[in-house]
Amino acid sequence: MFDTLSDRLSGIFGKLRGKGKLTDADIDATAREIRLALLEADVALPVVKAFIARLKERARGAEVSQALNPAQQIIKIVNEELIEILGGEGRRLQFAKQPPTVIMLAGLQGSGKTTLAGKLSRWLKGQGHQPLLVACDLQRPNAVNQLQVLAQRAGVDVYAPQPGNGVGDPVQVARDSIEHAKRTAKDIVIVDTAGRLGIDAEMMQQAADIRAAVDPDEVIFVIDAMVGQDAVRTAEAFRDGVGITGVVLSKLDGDARGGAALSVRHVTGQPILFASTGEKLEDFDVFHPDRMAGRILDMGDLLTLIEQAEQAFDEDQKEKMASKLLGGEQFTLEDFLDQLIAVRKMGPIANILGMMPGMGQLKGQLDELDDSHFDRVTAIIRSMTPGERTNPKIINGSRRLRIANGSGVTVMDVNQLLNRFTEAQKMMKQMTGMMGLPGSRRSATKSQKNKRKGTKGGNRPRVGGRPGGGMPAGFPGGMPQLPPGLDPNALGGGGLPGGFKLPKLDFNKLSKPPKDDNN
Repeated sequence: MFDTLSDRLSGIFGKLRGKGKLTDADIDATAREIRLALLEADVALPVVKAFIARLKERARGAEVSQALNPAQQIIKIVNEELIEILGGEGRRLQFAKQPPTVIMLAGLQGSGKTTLAGKLSRWLKGQGHQPLLVACDLQRPNAVNQLQVLAQRAGVDVYAPQPGNGVGDPVQVARDSIEHAKRTAKDIVIVDTAGRLGIDAEMMQQAADIRAAVDPDEVIFVIDAMVGQDAVRTAEAFRDGVGITGVVLSKLDGDARGGAALSVRHVTGQPILFASTGEKLEDFDVFHPDRMAGRILDMGDLLTLIEQAEQAFDEDQKEKMASKLLGGEQFTLEDFLDQLIAVRKMGPIANILGMMPGMGQLKGQLDELDDSHFDRVTAIIRSMTPGERTNPKIINGSRRLRIANGSGVTVMDVNQLLNRFTEAQKMMKQMTGMMGLPGSRRSATKSQKNKRKGTKGGNRPRVGGRPGGGMPAGFPGGMPQLPPGLDPNALGGGGLPGGFKLPKLDFNKLSKPPKDDNN
């Protein structure tokens, strides 16, 4: 959503990097360009004025004039001011002292309230809560049925005593849902309310009546981030007419300019609690102002990437892979398949790589990535027997033809996978050697030295500065950290979460594999 703004800001900062000292004229010119970039991104004018005034004030202060690198200081100021506009520190949901906690969703029709209700319930269930969805949108056709379907997919209960489609009293449904939640031991009630195509007195009155009936702990306004300035005006109307305590940004995966997301916190005075980035129930997360600012400035979002990796790689899988590495066991195609499946759970590969710092410069190439390549690799490995996955050396010509036919690819595709996997195995051995783990030449050499010195423990490795066991938490999955000065790209281009590096891939050729003469 913020691609255009990111590109504009990157170009502005690029002009500054060549300057050893910034004059008042440089600061004015930079502020003017940033102002235009924000206005073109559809950021509200009051927000732009406040942002630029603060930027000029700080840019002319001592933190820039006395800095060794003034350009970097300007970038730092822009980053901090973006974080401030987006809300500073993120706020979490306020829970009631005595359950159930009541969360009321409000917003216009089409903003994504019902879908968000399903996403929020799924997320809360994952946090250990027992949410109950309440169908109070009785006007929109099939709204009740949609909520029931979402509740089933999220694995939560729904309270829908009325059929909807214009039938039923939403205020009474909301009131009765509280007693139903207490009887069924639900600790959170999520009330999905009706919307309209625009602000009108009837909708605002109904929302106000529902609020009076259930006395919610949170009134969350769902804003469509693609609407632009009209969304900000709508948020103000709900703030004044109903009273909101927080905001959720929906449809952040769209291609709109995104100014509403930068404006709503400043205009309404209420924090952004969550962000919705897709149509699937799992495309939902807590909103972090600092991480969003980092994405806008192309600084990446490694914390979110790590969190997604930790969710995709279960504990048993991480312990298994760490034990294999420590024990000097060989990295097999079965392990490769497990890692690949976990990475695919994290979403499109372009989105994953987009969270890496500096990837904004490769946006065009990321857009061309073809995830079907990874599906083909998965199909090839699954067409192999368990013995072939463990020992790929036994895969001769006839086996390759059988695997190719079974996975719907060519023999050349099978050859390419096996060649790349052989490189990956070599790399794993090199990493094992560098870390002095069991089974490596370096480990054996150290063992011989220890024996000559009369030390105990033989070839017992030292991991993370401690003898044996105890792995540092540098990577999800407990993989030992790389030695200082080692370029991960030199080992295979980025690497997979979980600590297992793959051979370097030319991402431009993922949709069309390179030619291979080994048939």
